[in-house]
Amino acid sequence: MKNLFLAAALVLGGFATQAATTIDANENLVITVNQEEFTEISADEVPAAITEALERDYAGATIDKASVNEAKEYKLEVTIGEESTVLYANENGEWIQK
Repeated sequence: MKNLFLAAALVLGGFATQAATTIDANENLVITVNQEEFTEISADEVPAAITEALERDYAGATIDKASVNEAKEYKLEVTIGEESTVLYANENGEWIQK
């Protein structure tokens, strides 16, 4: 009978050691965030090609805020109807995905 209890204790003890989780800390982890720098400009400074594309592709849209980066890519915060969204375009008025 003692052997049966001893065997059960060993088995349960073995399960307990297997269930323990280890946390591996990596102190050398580096997270890099690429964030493009956009400089705010007035809506009047947006190239005509972009404003024409906006009128053509998003009829009734208004530019709330405009920004440009060094690569001459434009970030436009626009309102279309009751929805606000962000659009990106190059200086030729072609829409780009960001």
